[in-house]
Amino acid sequence: MSAIKAKHQRLVLLVIAAIALIGAGLLAAWALKNQAAYFYVPSDLVAHPPEAGRAVRLGGMVEKGSISHAADGVTVNFVVGDGKARVPVRFTGITPDLFVEGSGVVAEGRMEGQTFVADNLLAKHDEKYVPREMKDMTAQQAKQVVAETK
Repeated sequence: MSAIKAKHQRLVLLVIAAIALIGAGLLAAWALKNQAAYFYVPSDLVAHPPEAGRAVRLGGMVEKGSISHAADGVTVNFVVGDGKARVPVRFTGITPDLFVEGSGVVAEGRMEGQTFVADNLLAKHDEKYVPREMKDMTAQQAKQVVAETK
């Protein structure tokens, strides 16, 4: 009789553990869904705009001649393009050092009408990037510095 009772207890514990694991997985998935920011390029954003107020990321190139500063001194307006579509962006804050016309940018924010309102900007450098400490070095000096850091 006690052998049956022990098997029954183990089965109940196994079922409870499985339910707890499934519940934890569902809770984590729900939390991540609410925090996820989807990544769009301008052509995707124009073709399939997200619902108003949804946090998304917009990535593309800052179009040449598109950066303008508002009278308040901290608001920057510019256009992000991908060769197929263009999206006007407004950002209020301090822009990253690498944020220039013709460079890559990822803007985190939301759509307000036809304008993307960015809360954060992430500027990307190109493949020719060199740290400013190494900018004036010869190729041989740069190799030596890299070799010393290994």
